[in-house]
Amino acid sequence: MLKAGPPLLALLLVTCAAPPRPAPSAAREPLRSEVPTPAPSVASPAATGEPPAPRPEATPPPDALPTPGSLKRLDFRGGDPQVPIGLMQGRHEVRFSPKGRMRLRFGGEVERMLEAPAGSLWTVRETDGTPAVLSARIQLAELPFRDKAGLSEAQSQWQARGLAVRVHVLGALYGIAGKVIDNRRYLLLLDEELTPKQAPERQAELLRQFGVRTTLFEEVRTPSRAILEVRDDTGNVMGLAQDTVYAETLDDAGFDVRQVEHDVGYDNHGFEDRSFRGTLQIVVDRHGTLAVVNLVKLEELLKGLVPSEIYARAHPEALKAQAVTARGEVLAKVGIKHLADPFLLCSEQHCAVYKGRSGEAASTSAAVEATRGEGLFSADGRLVDSVYSAVCGGHTEDNDVVWGGPPNPSLRGRPDVLGPTEGLPTPDSLAEYLRAELPTACRLSTFAQPSKYRWEKRFSVEQVNALTAHLGIGPVHALSLGERGVSGRARTLTLAGERGVTQVRGELNIRRLFGMLNSAMALVEEERDAEGHLTGWRFRGGGWGHGVGMCQTGAIGRAEAGQRYRDILRFYFNGAEVAPIY
Repeated sequence: MLKAGPPLLALLLVTCAAPPRPAPSAAREPLRSEVPTPAPSVASPAATGEPPAPRPEATPPPDALPTPGSLKRLDFRGGDPQVPIGLMQGRHEVRFSPKGRMRLRFGGEVERMLEAPAGSLWTVRETDGTPAVLSARIQLAELPFRDKAGLSEAQSQWQARGLAVRVHVLGALYGIAGKVIDNRRYLLLLDEELTPKQAPERQAELLRQFGVRTTLFEEVRTPSRAILEVRDDTGNVMGLAQDTVYAETLDDAGFDVRQVEHDVGYDNHGFEDRSFRGTLQIVVDRHGTLAVVNLVKLEELLKGLVPSEIYARAHPEALKAQAVTARGEVLAKVGIKHLADPFLLCSEQHCAVYKGRSGEAASTSAAVEATRGEGLFSADGRLVDSVYSAVCGGHTEDNDVVWGGPPNPSLRGRPDVLGPTEGLPTPDSLAEYLRAELPTACRLSTFAQPSKYRWEKRFSVEQVNALTAHLGIGPVHALSLGERGVSGRARTLTLAGERGVTQVRGELNIRRLFGMLNSAMALVEEERDAEGHLTGWRFRGGGWGHGVGMCQTGAIGRAEAGQRYRDILRFYFNGAEVAPIY
């Protein structure tokens, strides 16, 4: 029963039943699984040439209290999509304050509501939290949905090793205003169900037996539960909720959230008070603790996101290009990440850095408004996977070189030169290319960083041996980069040691091996002392990031050279065109 509050509080008891909670056996929610997303119109198989997508989940009634499960979809009922984005999780207590008059709704068998004035301080505490019960399968490979041949080859390879495998489709296919959004991909899983304790042991066994590193595909067998206490600023318990508390301001003023955890796992990890648009949901997470979810319209989300991706002082046309690519990136991640968590995306670098109203800037908000609802589409009407990196180093790269899979026509590498390219050095002669003074957009931009455009990094023999000890080849005496793409980025690194030879494949894996090299557009050279003894290696390279899609610093350079945002995006994405999504 709710206690009487201060005079300014209006307490309402609503007798309508809350949406029924599914039985545990029916509530299995895979951490990585196919999560179809509802939209005004779903593209038909005949129109797309692809297998039919699963039927989208039913959209809840307009007045239904959002449940943890309902936060796994985009909500289109307001026109532009509303995105559930996780601000933090793993908390035992959350404190927040509404910027306008607030209504709190309590999850449980009978829905209860409480109204409170602007500026009042509220605390939600988790009690009796029970974590979810998980099971796991080994994920052997992830392949683009169009790569049927690659999937078949991977299946045959693992079956030849005597292992049973299964195919799982991750992602969604849906349509908005006649445009197709399709981010599906294949997962190849080992057909063995394991406990979370058994899974790492099985992964280690596969690594020893086949030399293959794997990831985990987890499933929720029994969902987490918790009772949530809602307290006012004097510490009085104003009500109890089952699993979720939903907070909305009646005038859409939004909320201040105290001590938001940010940059988890990075040097600047910390806590700070932040302000957010939209509504809040404090909900039990899979650990049986609290997650804070901001339900916010996509356009408002972008206003708090874009300034974290590009300099807010950059040219307006570059900011517009960034707004369009960021909008596409959010939609492309629907149903791909955080599928055991009560939100679609997190607010960290894992998904997209989002600081809410606290991170907004007038210039980037204007860019979001100027491109409202716009996305980037290929010639066949599909949303482009509008990826970007900080500095391409003068030449962008093909997607398949960096991430494998089939070539994406919209993600073809090309020289990022302002003006004619005739007679200029190319990455085919990488040593000459790295030495040349080229009229590239990311070098001529006023935001150019010379130490990112061209760079060097040295490693001693001892450092390399420590970094590569886990490869089991003993002390290293030779390194070689190979299988280069059109930008000169390598996708293989061959290492020879006293106990054997091995190869590291993948642009990101190469960079990570050496403490995150700026890029794989690099040469590696031996360094020896006066007596000819090997002392180490020098990496000499260009660019900062994977180099696929839009070069952010290059986009600024192009804007400063007079190009409009549509022209900038058309250049970096091989003729793709900007078109309205909603």
